[in-house]
Amino acid sequence: MAEFFSMGGYAAYVWPAYGIAAVILVAMLIASLRGLRRHEALLKTLETSRPRRRERNRPTSATALPAAEGHEG
Repeated sequence: MAEFFSMGGYAAYVWPAYGIAAVILVAMLIASLRGLRRHEALLKTLETSRPRRRERNRPTSATALPAAEGHEG
């Protein structure tokens, strides 16, 4: 087990590289989550500040165009 952790004499280079990579990944995760929350708050603000759009009247099945021949759907 000690041989694994010594990495064949390269442990002084390998373990700091793992540590730096882990720190960068955690920092990227935190930055992404903060950005997500900031954008969600902005979206909520924009949605509440603007009046809602009216929904278009969807055609009912009686007024819808007939399906193309040979197409089932």
